[in-house]
Amino acid sequence: AMNPANSMPLQPNQRRAPGQKEELPTFRQVSSIPKAGTDETWVYPSQQMFYNSLVRKNKADDVTEKDMAAVVTTHNAVNEGTWARLLQWEQAYGRLFPESSKDEPRLLHFRGRPHDLSPKARLKKLLGYGQPFDRHDWTVDRGGREMRYVIDFYYDDAASESNRWPFSIDVRPALDSPT
Repeated sequence: AMNPANSMPLQPNQRRAPGQKEELPTFRQVSSIPKAGTDETWVYPSQQMFYNSLVRKNKADDVTEKDMAAVVTTHNAVNEGTWARLLQWEQAYGRLFPESSKDEPRLLHFRGRPHDLSPKARLKKLLGYGQPFDRHDWTVDRGGREMRYVIDFYYDDAASESNRWPFSIDVRPALDSPT
């Protein structure tokens, strides 16, 4: 069974995947992202859980166990950067609607949508720009009011070649999300 809040198994799978050659760490890093409905923060998947997820989704063909430390570190950093950008929107929202922004924003749930282009990504693609390698929708609980954000993740080859952060994160409120 899957957890609807994060599309991961309800019981985290920390066992070795079929055909896995090397043991992977099962330690899970705690994020800074507040979890809605609790006083806790979200917890990132372990290297083993991440590898198992790639295997489950048939995306493990071009990765090895040795790649997992870098992959998970990058995944976690990208999510922290995404949350920081999302909070910038939340601060702007708080200035516009102070009566409904008294509570700290907390991440209620998120959903990966790698095969669904957002309207903005579709427009950029039509204009000749590259398309994102992933998309997420994150829903934030703002004191009982939900706000959905669309996140497009782009890979920047030029930045990577010059040893800069190779990812671009485009975070914005969903057009159909209530304020």
